[in-house]
Amino acid sequence: MIPEELAPSLPDVLEPGLSLVFCGINPGVRAATTGHHFEGRNNRFWRAVHLAGFSPQQIRPEDDRSFLQYGCGLTTAVSRPTARADQLSRAEIEAGASAFEQKIKRYAPRYIAFLGKMALSAMSGKRELQWGLQQEPFGGARAWVLPNPSGLNRAYSLELLVRAYRELYVAAASSD
Repeated sequence: MIPEELAPSLPDVLEPGLSLVFCGINPGVRAATTGHHFEGRNNRFWRAVHLAGFSPQQIRPEDDRSFLQYGCGLTTAVSRPTARADQLSRAEIEAGASAFEQKIKRYAPRYIAFLGKMALSAMSGKRELQWGLQQEPFGGARAWVLPNPSGLNRAYSLELLVRAYRELYVAAASSD
């Protein structure tokens, strides 16, 4: 495994006008090394989005670009890979907030789903965020906060993740 300070950044899976962009906090070292989102062995993202209805079959991390055909994209709030998101400082997330918001404006998805509260909290300056749809948009997109699918997030079972992700799927589908 490549040390995190030498791992390349993870390329975005984006195109203009998507229905939804999922935003991780930052890439894991394994994902950055392979060049594919949610590559970690214990990451439940691909299973959760499939079971919630975003894709008809479970996508493999190496096929992450195929997610575009379902109107969904992938990005991270911070490009620096780490083994765990808690290795990022709030100041590091805040420093990139303006450029990240401009990226979202440029690609203009209808929704942006933050995976976990950490990134949106740091970028918006709001300490207390609720799960689900946020009152204020981010970069012109309707902002939604979902539980992080990392295997390190033991507070959410796969069933609870799917339930939360399904709520977003229903909201996005009904606003088409």
